[in-house]
Amino acid sequence: MGIPSDLRNTWANKRKESLWIASPYEEAKMRRSKECTQEGVRAGAKAAAIACVASAIPTTLTAVRTIPWAKANLNYTAQALIISGASIAAYFITADKTILECARRNTHYEK
Repeated sequence: MGIPSDLRNTWANKRKESLWIASPYEEAKMRRSKECTQEGVRAGAKAAAIACVASAIPTTLTAVRTIPWAKANLNYTAQALIISGASIAAYFITADKTILECARRNTHYEK
């Protein structure tokens, strides 16, 4: 079913047209916020990659092969969940801290 194409196109065109004209100050503020977000994504991706390697080596190469409890209870799915959980946590924590730090740096522009 879905939305009829005429109505969909009308809504799409209205979204493209901006009824609000931003001042140069507002445009600079929006640009700085986008830069902060991009910086946070980059830092989060780097942290996630490092956390992936840092959690994969002890989990798969050491614990599962040497510790009897881990050998008996941690299958491939559990190992993947441990590694991905560490990576996801590292991404979001680092991205959040980076975005907040960047926002603090940009507050002097608003005064």
